[in-house]
Amino acid sequence: MLVLLPPSEGKASSGRGAPLKPESLSLPGLAPAREAVLDELVELCAGDAEKAREVLGLSEGLRGEVAKNVELRTAGARPAGEIYTGVLYDALDLASLDPAARKRAARELLVFSGLWGAVRVTDRIPSYRCSMGVKLPGLGALGAYWRAPMAEVLPRAAGTGLVLDLRSAAYAAAWKPKGEVASRTATVRVLHAPTRKVVSHFNKATKGRIVRSLLSSGSVPEGPAELLEALRDLGYEVEAQAPEKAGKPWSLDVLVAEVH
Repeated sequence: MLVLLPPSEGKASSGRGAPLKPESLSLPGLAPAREAVLDELVELCAGDAEKAREVLGLSEGLRGEVAKNVELRTAGARPAGEIYTGVLYDALDLASLDPAARKRAARELLVFSGLWGAVRVTDRIPSYRCSMGVKLPGLGALGAYWRAPMAEVLPRAAGTGLVLDLRSAAYAAAWKPKGEVASRTATVRVLHAPTRKVVSHFNKATKGRIVRSLLSSGSVPEGPAELLEALRDLGYEVEAQAPEKAGKPWSLDVLVAEVH
């Protein structure tokens, strides 16, 4: 199983660990693209801070994020699973998983990123600010920039099992499973049970809980149909829609009573 996650906008501080070693990151096929984004981001932020803030879409109160990006090559690095915070990652709570579940998380979770493309939760990275929606002056829109490198690397990373896609739209734009990989991919929406409307905040928390439940249970669904049964066995109310055509992903709706 491969689980595709969005990052979090907010991130923990880098800390005082050893600095980034780009060559140590997973998915080495993304290395040239990572270097290009990293070089341009650092150069942008080291120049005109006001321009950098506008390009990154940051409010005046987040001006300090620009200075943080300047130090990306020398700042301390921590496992990505510790850097990413926010609602989804709070619900997932990687640190409290038992050893077997943590091993699965290291193997099965892949976090998409405007800067890194995608990283494992054990990859050591510094805290940064660069969403997939950013349009860098030289490289252009990152969602489009990452499509070619991702298309080369991600099909192999997907292996032969289930691909559980929990990414938001901006990050899903960087790689869309195709063909045989798409046929074993399931996307998930979280809906308010009484109204069938998509929920916002609770969407992220529910997705974090789903991943935690799967990791902790030891369940290894082989495909979308098996995932549907596994989630129901874990107590989730789920509705599924199989694709009408071959080579398309399944769509699963998880129904929740709370919408906060």
